[in-house]
Amino acid sequence: METTISVQYGEMDSAIGPLTLLKTENGLCRIDFGSAEENLPLIKAWLKKQSLKAELFYHQESFGPYMKQIEEYFLHQRRDFDFPIDLFGTPFQRKVWEGLRNIPYGETYSYKDVATMIGSPKSVRAVGSANNKNPLPIVIPCHRVIGSNGALVGYGGGLDKKEVLLDLEQQPSQICS
Repeated sequence: METTISVQYGEMDSAIGPLTLLKTENGLCRIDFGSAEENLPLIKAWLKKQSLKAELFYHQESFGPYMKQIEEYFLHQRRDFDFPIDLFGTPFQRKVWEGLRNIPYGETYSYKDVATMIGSPKSVRAVGSANNKNPLPIVIPCHRVIGSNGALVGYGGGLDKKEVLLDLEQQPSQICS
């Protein structure tokens, strides 16, 4: 018998506009740029593509710890996220996403750098594809991946958001040591 998982969603405002957050009982599983109303059709299609039988419901109150850390990031008070996440993707995608989490705050790597870092130096295109399917932008910092010529390329939320995130990470941090 196929089990139905509970997927909750909520919304928050950020320096780059509204964000829709999704979580399972295991952790944050998706962030979408824009309002929940805009994103619900995409979210439902994503759940289906992941072969997840899910009961999707709005539960804003359960997102407090996630929203707090994301807000701290935008306020230069946080560089890393330590809340639980629940990733859905192929083994290769997960490997790429784990690699992205190792790109230091404020630095950029090329797709080739990421491919080399994960031990698949010839898989640059596949790395780009996995980067494009990252379900947790900001938290898994795919915005830190740029073209090998230094150009800002591809970002699900638009290059303007990628530029804001990269600029944000170049500003002085307010983290107490």
